[in-house]
Amino acid sequence: MPFFDIISISLGKLGSDIMRIAICDDEKSMGQILEEKVKKLLPDAVVEKYLSGDDLISSGFKPDILFMDIQMPGKDGMETARIVRQNNKDMILIFVTAVEEYVFQAFDVGAFHYLVKPFSDDKFEEVVKRAIKTIGENSSNENDEKYMMIQSAGSHIKVFLRDIVYAEVFNRKVIIHTRNADIEYYGKLQDLSDMAGADFFRTHRAYLVHFKYVVKYDANCVTLENGTAMIAKQNYPEFVKQYLKYNQRKGSRIG
Repeated sequence: MPFFDIISISLGKLGSDIMRIAICDDEKSMGQILEEKVKKLLPDAVVEKYLSGDDLISSGFKPDILFMDIQMPGKDGMETARIVRQNNKDMILIFVTAVEEYVFQAFDVGAFHYLVKPFSDDKFEEVVKRAIKTIGENSSNENDEKYMMIQSAGSHIKVFLRDIVYAEVFNRKVIIHTRNADIEYYGKLQDLSDMAGADFFRTHRAYLVHFKYVVKYDANCVTLENGTAMIAKQNYPEFVKQYLKYNQRKGSRIG
């Protein structure tokens, strides 16, 4: 199938939205080269170029795809990407750099791919193809929102799985911590875990965390956007493994 047929199918899942692309590279010539490559593949895309991480951050632009250099004056690419992703969690992040040494750090900011200069036109096209496909799949999945009905304090409450940051067991109750409220009910954490699926992980017999809201982690605990969950030592290797797989599914893939 021709490349543009693939793009048109994927964009169809997104509706009529125009693809937004950002390029952040302190080398002006490299930014122009990337823009030409993008426009060749996505002629209707809006492309914005920035010469520094500070310029990108201050612009407030929220790209669907961000091509990011790493070694730049001021804020480097890693720090810039971390800040930009705070307000744009679904962004596809593609590092474009001349050095390979940061490839593992790229996992920490949810990189989709790590392009090492120089790269071929075919490789660039392959990566963009996968990025477009991932955006389409993520957009399609958003239309199929899972939720659960919980009886709490005499009321039935609809709780969308996407809003659950983490859940814990305390005094025989399950406490669901969402972005806006805490909801308690009598039940089993395992039942919630079974329903939640692969985007969640049982870090401890008393905790279930949503990978989407993980801020940082170590072998003892997982820090989330509005709380902390314990992690059992024996569960830590599997947690790391599943967290990396989650990043891959959500468009945060390297390789």
